[in-house]
Amino acid sequence: MSADTAIMPIPGPVDPVPVPRAGKPRADGRTELVGLSREQIRAALEEAGLEPRQAKLRAKQLWHWIYNRGVSDFAAMSDVAKPQRGWFAESFAITRPEVVEAQVSSDGTRKWLLRTHDGHDFEMVFIPDADRGTLCVSSQVGCTLNCRFCHTGTMQLVRNLEAGEIVGQVMLARDGLGEWPKPGEEPANNYQPEGRMLTNIVMMGMGEPLYNFDNVRDALKIVMDGDGLGLSKRRITLSTSGVVPMMARAGEEIGVNLAVSLHAVTKEIRDEIVPLNRKYGIEQLLEACAAYPGANNARRITFEYVMLEGKNDSDEHARELVRLICQYRLPAKVNLIPFNPWPGAPYECSSPERIRAFSNIIFEAGISAPVRTPRGRDIDAACGQLKTAAERRRRNREAA
Repeated sequence: MSADTAIMPIPGPVDPVPVPRAGKPRADGRTELVGLSREQIRAALEEAGLEPRQAKLRAKQLWHWIYNRGVSDFAAMSDVAKPQRGWFAESFAITRPEVVEAQVSSDGTRKWLLRTHDGHDFEMVFIPDADRGTLCVSSQVGCTLNCRFCHTGTMQLVRNLEAGEIVGQVMLARDGLGEWPKPGEEPANNYQPEGRMLTNIVMMGMGEPLYNFDNVRDALKIVMDGDGLGLSKRRITLSTSGVVPMMARAGEEIGVNLAVSLHAVTKEIRDEIVPLNRKYGIEQLLEACAAYPGANNARRITFEYVMLEGKNDSDEHARELVRLICQYRLPAKVNLIPFNPWPGAPYECSSPERIRAFSNIIFEAGISAPVRTPRGRDIDAACGQLKTAAERRRRNREAA
């Protein structure tokens, strides 16, 4: 095993596997500034040789150019002296993940295949609607959770994404949507969603965000910073499959909306389709939801529930879901997700009639239960379908 790997414990009925702890340092030796806090940028400048007062001033300028204006070229920083711009360019980098491929669905959904600086591929998705535009952000390359209905779960975990690679996805989307201030236009301190395409972020892409807690937290703090990317925490949702010990910390240290991948209401079924349930059961999970800081009727917890024919979609399952939500007095909304097929999937999607009947039972109990419209299926961008083109190509080569 190489020095940059470690045994990472994997929940569920699988053995631990060696995975890299983090990305390798940049090949050019420069320090990446995207993903660093103001204080970390200042410290990096001091370490590189700037005296403290200069480092503090320059850190403030760099922060503004990176996060308010979306600039990635030091030469464009007009209020920094030219010689210093050159020195910055030699010592530091402002980069996004590399775009390997960009696809657009017939329904307007966009999917990007992205590559890290050390050569690992992952995906992000943008979903436009009439009243909002939601960016689905990845937190890991691959995933450890092995949820049986999820295509991403059939991949091995390669590594956690760094804070800069998580923030970089939001910046890339703003690049692609043309949502940085134009030259000569003064940026507002706060990113105002009104009139923008990108209005919301969901941490629902590849990976389990709470298994990459520090990087997700640090990235979202930059996204939520009023002088950073300036998106309100009320417009950000973090989805977890139920990493119970980290949920309270997520509420306290990040404070965004919580979504929980529930998908079943009995131990037997959830053990099968969400193996993490064998480690943290439904009761533990719902207790953690009830204790989630800030949860109330105005900020409901969203329960995600994929509809699998003959597995979890009966009237009895719907009534048990209502009973559990009421038992734990949860301010809840249930998102019903028609199963999105992928090659070799062990399940079929429930019929539209069955999904409507399931939804009606929950609605009649006074709990919102909308059915999510599948988006981006034709480019494998729908919920549970993310699995990088590079991974598919590798498997095809091995099968040949």
